[in-house]
Amino acid sequence: MKQLLTSVSLHTVCESAQCPNMGQCWGQGVATFMILGDRCTRACKFCAVTSGKPLDVDPEEPLRVAQAIKKLGLKYAVITSVTRDDIPDEGAGQFASTVRNIRMQCPEVKVELLVPDFSGRGGLIEQVISSKPDVIGHNIEMVERLFPSIRPQTKYRRSLDVLQVFKENNDDILVKSGFMIGLGEKRDEIFKTIDDLANVGCNIITIGQYLSPSKTERHVQVKKFYSPEEFEEFKIYGEKKGVGFVLSGPLVRSSFMAEEGYKNVKLG
Repeated sequence: MKQLLTSVSLHTVCESAQCPNMGQCWGQGVATFMILGDRCTRACKFCAVTSGKPLDVDPEEPLRVAQAIKKLGLKYAVITSVTRDDIPDEGAGQFASTVRNIRMQCPEVKVELLVPDFSGRGGLIEQVISSKPDVIGHNIEMVERLFPSIRPQTKYRRSLDVLQVFKENNDDILVKSGFMIGLGEKRDEIFKTIDDLANVGCNIITIGQYLSPSKTERHVQVKKFYSPEEFEEFKIYGEKKGVGFVLSGPLVRSSFMAEEGYKNVKLG
């Protein structure tokens, strides 16, 4: 897996975000491709992805992603990206092009997108939706109160609005979001976040334990480690709120067991 991705100059969020499930997923031939380079224009205090001035957008990248998926024989592909506030369409066109190339190279593959908020610009969001992925996700990441101190370049309500647009524009596409706990939130804030995601129509929600990428001031440190029983409580609550599939656990990440979430909702 690593040799192939390196040979075609592709990045994965598995490596860039230091995912704890990378060994398990790669061992099963599963990877989450990260397009638009490996440098993010934002510097959220929970994220391991490198921030800084990004490289130019590579127009050949969508085709290389599709070819890699075909060569790996994947049946389910997850595509995400760094945030690209530096370019006019914030990467929406690259997402749409990637989906189209996958459809041409391997039409049987199910495609899940995990996208940034595109600054809440409706036209860009609709451009991505028009490429017709099977699942489209945008992570809320954390409870609302923590946004100003940890994600100052983003807005909780804007993320909810993005998810709402996903739901309203195409009933055939499943809508997904996820967030971390252990950043200093309160229990009632966790339940409220689940309520908000359910109310905008999320079909799939992931909830995982925050693990700080470093011990430096660059990253917020873990405030609490939740028990498996607590994660199960949050899962049950989400299901009672009508969410089709809730994956909640200490090592859960947004693209972990992504295909299972899709199948669970589609097959009922």
